[in-house]
Amino acid sequence: MANIKDVAQRSGVTVTTVSRVLNNRGYISEKTRNNVYKAMEELDYQPNELARALFRRKSNLIGFIIPDVAHPFFAQLTRDIEYYAYKSGYKILLCNAYNDSKKEQDYIDMLKRNQVDGIIMGSHTLEVSEYLNLRLPIVAIDRYLSENIPYVASDNYNGGILATKLLIEKGCKNLAHISGPLTLNTSANRRCEAFVRVANENKIPYVVTETRINNFDKEEYERLIYKLFKENPDIDGIFASSDMIAACIVQVANVLEKSIPRDLKIVGYDDINIASLIVPSLTTIRQPIKQIAKLAMEVLINQIDEKKVEHENILPIELIERRTT
Repeated sequence: MANIKDVAQRSGVTVTTVSRVLNNRGYISEKTRNNVYKAMEELDYQPNELARALFRRKSNLIGFIIPDVAHPFFAQLTRDIEYYAYKSGYKILLCNAYNDSKKEQDYIDMLKRNQVDGIIMGSHTLEVSEYLNLRLPIVAIDRYLSENIPYVASDNYNGGILATKLLIEKGCKNLAHISGPLTLNTSANRRCEAFVRVANENKIPYVVTETRINNFDKEEYERLIYKLFKENPDIDGIFASSDMIAACIVQVANVLEKSIPRDLKIVGYDDINIASLIVPSLTTIRQPIKQIAKLAMEVLINQIDEKKVEHENILPIELIERRTT
């Protein structure tokens, strides 16, 4: 396998000159640059990316930690993060933590070994201190970690307001909200706060049910929904904290022969692709997933470049009415 000395010898320059060409440092004539590139091609020389990263103190690698790439929201977010990263000259190391704190820690250790320039954090299993100790640029998705770590989220509170008000305007008298785990310090919990506030202001009885931490198990969702209907048979309106949960509600309602939207009205959150594909199509709160990805990359790159960034980055949501209301 060819090395940098072979390239220098073939192109008739010093090893230092070859290194300067590889790292684009200092003045190099076009003729010399072309000679080095030609020698590299002839020798099939592949630069050691890690060595170059150490030399430049920059790897152009970004770590992206998510709970489950199979979840449609994170699948869409991953696609958009990769697109904007590549467009900005970075590549993504995708870490699918799958709700496992040990696995998430292993991935963090791997990212440090690979000299990543920064991390976008979309998982919620580790303690905040694990991220604070990294001393790397970090952007969190939908989670407040500390005053020193910026985060990007949709306007969860307003989303909860719009969803709950719509259910009441459509005539619902007994409401339910299926939320994510409220023990976590996530901005998504603001959806629940808004639901409770609007229900109380309108004197509408309600129940709140939580899913488990980072739980994206369809069968678990269905068990939770069956239990909800068994214990609260009069529920006629549900605000689900994700479209995946909302889709499961539609499925269970069909089994229980509840007519949608006559007997039961449903509002989801995210507006992932399945929201418009299920029958009946889902009324939901649209998160601007593409804009979240773009802004997360911008905030992270600005940190890498040691520019000032906003700590809180909130993007507007939109109510999308379809057939479940």
